[in-house]
Amino acid sequence: MQSLHKKWLAYEKGFSLAMDIFRISNSFPKCEIYSLTDQIRRSSRSVNANLAEAVGKRRYPKHFVAKLTDAGSENFETQTWLDFAVECKYISPEAYQQLTNRSEEVGKLIAYMIRNPSQFIKAY
Repeated sequence: MQSLHKKWLAYEKGFSLAMDIFRISNSFPKCEIYSLTDQIRRSSRSVNANLAEAVGKRRYPKHFVAKLTDAGSENFETQTWLDFAVECKYISPEAYQQLTNRSEEVGKLIAYMIRNPSQFIKAY
């Protein structure tokens, strides 16, 4: 049986985005491996980790929303690292725009979940 969070559109889109960020960050300079590369990978993956943790908190609506809020915060952090990546010329303006647009879409989906938690707090 597939975990509940893996059925959420925010999770699907967030996972795809994190994987694309992983792939594109492979081209970052080696001097960034412990800074920008690590940070952007961690924050983009943390969006989904927090969505998964929200499932474990679903019996407690305030805790559920708190984990969703953490997911949204990590998404904003990812956008900040994308800002640095484009300014440092590690990614093209086109790649930046495409990744940022996708991140904004994930953010909107998470915001919807925060505003409508009862639709997502379901036993399975």
